[in-house]
Formats: sequence, structure tokens, C-alpha cells
Amino acid sequence: MTQALVTENCSTQFRMPGRRVVLSAFAAAVGTGLALPAFGQPAPTSPAQSTPTPTLTIGYVHWQHSVETISYIFTPAPDNGRAGAEVGITDNNTTGRFLNQNFALATLDVPTNSDPVAALNTLIAKGIRLIITDRPAADVLKLADAGAPHGVTMFNAGAAEDALREENCRGNVIHTAPSYNMLTDALAQYLIWKRWSRWFLAYGMQPNDLLLANACRRSAKIFGAHLVADRQYKGKAGSRETDTGLVELQEQLPVFSQNAPNYDVLVCADENSVFAGYMPYRTWDARPVAGSAGLIPTSWDPNSLEFGGRQMQDRFVAYAHRFMTALDMNAWVAVRMIGTAASYAQSLEPDKIMAYMRGPDFQLGAYRGLSLSIRDWNGQVRQAILLSDSGRTVVSMSPQPGFLHQVTVLDTLGTDKPETKCKLSMAGKG
Repeated sequence: MTQALVTENCSTQFRMPGRRVVLSAFAAAVGTGLALPAFGQPAPTSPAQSTPTPTLTIGYVHWQHSVETISYIFTPAPDNGRAGAEVGITDNNTTGRFLNQNFALATLDVPTNSDPVAALNTLIAKGIRLIITDRPAADVLKLADAGAPHGVTMFNAGAAEDALREENCRGNVIHTAPSYNMLTDALAQYLIWKRWSRWFLAYGMQPNDLLLANACRRSAKIFGAHLVADRQYKGKAGSRETDTGLVELQEQLPVFSQNAPNYDVLVCADENSVFAGYMPYRTWDARPVAGSAGLIPTSWDPNSLEFGGRQMQDRFVAYAHRFMTALDMNAWVAVRMIGTAASYAQSLEPDKIMAYMRGPDFQLGAYRGLSLSIRDWNGQVRQAILLSDSGRTVVSMSPQPGFLHQVTVLDTLGTDKPETKCKLSMAGKG
């Protein structure tokens, strides 16, 4: 018996003599790139459609601030992060309507100098217990500690500090943002795969620059790279707007990398975009640049189209009228983790959602090939890391071939269980 697969009006139909089966729900899920049940995992059942649709509201404490970047065209939009969460809500409701589940987002924009705990308390007063934030690391800890007595689980979408996952870990925090160690491990794997093992490490003066530089040193030691030079950049990289800015850059930056031992790649740790973006094509020796500029490790890139990524990109651009950033992806992942766990737990109760999300069966596809899950020792979300050519192309994706692990290759990125300094058991913590 022959079958003809026909697409009409966005529903997929299998036509056979005397029989037609319409799979519109399946087509809707595939068309939005949403996760379908894994093999061997029972599909969520659909409750009676006659009952009113219950709604789960997810909170978002959004950091309202301006960011100065070296590239004017890459200045973050005011809804950076928030737009990703909003698209995630739409995706949740695409599948949720078949399960009698509805999702909403309550966002509070909190300026830099305002108290984020006050925003958290506003959400708690509304009965919201699953809350995303992209605030800095110190605020993530404040929010987690303030929310814990109320049964709040925080999703950290922005802060990369490893201490949040280690010595300062909290049992009620899930980290969708990759850590510094994950990012530098992803870069190190590729550089070693390329046999670029001699590194010139250049780092800035801000506290986060020092943390990122330490992560680079750690990754170099783990994967067998050699730091032949380790220098702090203490100058200013010139004005972005003055007429003499380019002249100053052309004169100053080559001198910084002059008289260095022979090296393969300049690795920059510059979280505040002070100098790294100016380094390509301005080093004394003809060398590639990686880290905070050049070849950049990131959780998302607007040029990522593999593994169904084009669906994600098109869906986001249609909604936000701009390209999707890494912070958008981190927030989207948080919302979709909640939606996926709710569908399999067949519940919108936060405790049941978190119990399933932290369990051994939870997985989420996120357009990077390998499914996401949660590390039970520190609350970090396992994920592949893209290596981007400064927003022009995706050069590669880590974990790289040949880097093996006894549990999952994703655990070759970041702090593994035997290394963790987190003293809490994350399993079952809500």
C-alpha cells in the first residue's frame, strides 16, 4: 500500500486509499521545534478539554540596564532576555493547549541600583514560585535566599560566575546560563583539537575579567595547553567616537603583545568589552584571537541553523524583530524547561514540575544537537557550547570529537561531579 505525504494548510496528512489520518498536533509541535517524547518515554496524556484551562505564571526579574559594546550594531536591545522568555511562553502554549495547560509571563524590569528583592516579593505575593532572573551574581544569591522560605526556584539566565554553582551554590537555583568554566573548556577543546596549544592570555582589570582569566588558566591545565604569556591589559583602548581613535588603537595595541614568546593564539578575558574586540588584526604577530573576541564561546549565535536552529531563529525574529542573543536563549531554555516538565508531570504545581525536572528522565532539545539536563551536584544545565566568529559564522560546537566522559560528553564542559565544591544535594530540591 502506497502512502503520499501531503502538506496542506499547515497540517500534515497521510493519505491512503479509503483512509485519511490528520496529524495536526504532531505538525504543530514539529513546526515550532518543540520537544516530542523521547523513545521509551511515555507521552503526556491529554486531560478532558471541557474543564477550564489552568494557568501557570512564570516570573522574570529582568535587569534593566544599558551596556556599552565595542560594536555599535551589537548593542543589546532593551528586551534582551525578556524576548526569549516571551517566545518560550508561546512555545509552551503551542503544546500546552493539547494538554489543557496554559502559561503566562510576569516580568518586572529592575534598574541597576534598585532592590531586586522588592520585585521578587511582588511576584511571590501573586503566588508565583518559578522565577527567572538575569541579574548579576550577587543579586542571584539575594533572590535565592529571599525566595527559599516561600518555595521559590530561581532560574539564573545571566550570571556566569562559577562560585554560584560551587562554594556559594543554592539548592533552589537552576543555572541555564553556562558558567565561565564551561565556556573556557569549550574553547580549550577546540584550540587543542586544532593543535593550538601555546596561548597568550590577555585579561582586563575588572573582577569578572579576573574570574574569566582564572577559568582560562584552569581549562589550559586540564586540556594540556601552555600559557607562554600571561599579561594584564591596564590601558584604555582608545575612544570609540573621537577622530583619532583608530590611530591610537593602531599604535597602542600592537605594543601590548610585543616581545611575547612564540604563541599560537591570543586568548582574551575581557567581560566588559574594554580591549578584546580591538585585538583582531592588531596583534604584533599575525595570530588568531579567541575568548572575549574573535572566536567566542557562547550558548547561542544568530547564525546557528543546524539541529532545527533555523526554526528557532525565524520564530524569534518574527516575534522580536531582531536576532536572538545568548541571553534570549538562556531565558527561553528556562521557560521551556518548565513547560516540558509540566507536560510530563501532568501538573502545573511548581513542586511537581521541579521534581520531574530534577529527575533522571528529564531532557530538553535546544537546537544544539545534544539534549539538555540538570547536573544534580550543582544545578547547572548541561549544554553544548557554540564557537562563534564574532557573530558572523558558527565555527564549531563543543564538546569536540575525542573528548570522552563516562556519563555524558557534556560533562567534559565545566566542573564535573568529583571536582564540585557544592555541598548541597540538588536532586529533589525545589
